[in-house]
Amino acid sequence: MSRTITALFDTRADAEAAKNRLEAASLEVSHVDITDKTSTGYTDNLGTGTTSPESQGFWASLKGAFSPGEDRHVYEEGVRRGGALLTATVHDDDTDKAVDILDNANSVDIDGRANDWKQSGWVAPVAASGMAAAPIAGNRTTGANVEMIPVVEETLRVGKREVERGGVRVRSYIVETPVSEQVTLRDEHVSVERRPVSGGAVPADAFRERTIEMTETDEEAVVAKDARVVEEVVVRKTAEDRTETISDTVRRTEVEVDNVAGTDTTRGAMTGSTTAGVGLGDKIAGLAKEGAGKMTGNDELERRGEVQQGKTAI
Repeated sequence: MSRTITALFDTRADAEAAKNRLEAASLEVSHVDITDKTSTGYTDNLGTGTTSPESQGFWASLKGAFSPGEDRHVYEEGVRRGGALLTATVHDDDTDKAVDILDNANSVDIDGRANDWKQSGWVAPVAASGMAAAPIAGNRTTGANVEMIPVVEETLRVGKREVERGGVRVRSYIVETPVSEQVTLRDEHVSVERRPVSGGAVPADAFRERTIEMTETDEEAVVAKDARVVEEVVVRKTAEDRTETISDTVRRTEVEVDNVAGTDTTRGAMTGSTTAGVGLGDKIAGLAKEGAGKMTGNDELERRGEVQQGKTAI
């Protein structure tokens, strides 16, 4: 799988330098693009806090790079203020390396920059989706003999974004520990002793000159250190996919049609018996209500349709 990563730069030159570093790395990267005011299709909204239709279409072409609408509007404001937006498609295994390269390439801290803009009075557009919401052309339009109620239905769109949840930092350092070992050493000592001799025989070479030398030697400790690997610390990151169910509510417009009976006034007296009946129009309208009630589980609407058809009494 691959992901789209984004980074905002203050100048196009910084973005171009980051693009070169990204492409020079041994990563699986494709579709590296840079967007600024000079890009084809860009239209400045002149800081009005709204998105023009032309600019809306331009950013809609980049919607795959964003999930929350607020992020998109922050990047849009950055480009409007003269910045350059870099987008790249990166393989999942190379995402972290690519993000590190962009972070070290003089990219803008988008959260901090957004806070600075908000403190100076900038307000993000209200629409928080990836594309600005199209206005509804009135809740009710009246013509000569026509009245219209728009039927609106919401759909749920779920995107995804990367969020840092923490990590691990491993460092090595040197610790010195005192140790001691015992060793036996030998020291030699030469001593000279004079002792008297009486009545001893005189050697034939008694008057020959001689020299006797004897060397003293001592042993001293010699220290050597041997290094060996006793353990390895391996830092590894694994990724797994999980499926999360997002529950929300969507709204839709339901239209209920009621037939209003008219008042029939007959002048003069009538004789004989009268019979109450149900007209064809009432039966059709009642049948429609009954079907709508069954489909939506609206018991009240179903009952009113049966009454209008004459199946049941009021």
